Amino acid sequence: MKSIEHGEVIEGKGLRGDRYFKKEGLWNLLDQDPDRDVKGASDITFIEAEALEAVERDADILIDDGAHRRNVQTRDVPLNHLVGKRFTVGEISCEGIELCEPCGYMQSLIGEVGLSDALVHRGGLNARVVSSGTISIGDEIRW
Repeated sequence: MKSIEHGEVIEGKGLRGDRYFKKEGLWNLLDQDPDRDVKGASDITFIEAEALEAVERDADILIDDGAHRRNVQTRDVPLNHLVGKRFTVGEISCEGIELCEPCGYMQSLIGEVGLSDALVHRGGLNARVVSSGTISIGDEIRW
C-alpha cells in the first residue's frame, strides 16, 4: 500500500492502480469466476482517521498508514452515516453500500491480536462509484 496525492477513480471499477481495479486483490485471487464482482457493489473503500486513533487509544494497537488497506482515509466524516447515501469526493460521486467490517486477513498482516474486534463497526465504508473523476488529498466529502 502506498499513499498518493491524487488518483483517477473510474465508475464501476474504483481507484486506478488499486489491487481490485487490476483484479489482483485477495478476493479476486480466491474467487476464480471472472464475472463475479468479489467486492460486491464496492468500488472504493474509506476509513476514518478518528477510528484509527480510537483503536490506538482503546486497544493500544497502532495501525501504520496504509496498513488498514482502505483506499481513502477521512477526517471529520461520519462514514457509518453514509450507508445508503450519495456523496461526493473531489470530482467523483459515490453511494455508500455497507460498512467495511474488519477481517482476519488485515489482522494477520498487521500482526495484532484483537485488531478485528477493535475495528468492529468502525472499519470503514464500502462505496460504489457512480461517476468517474479524480480525487486528491484534502478534497471535501459532501453529502
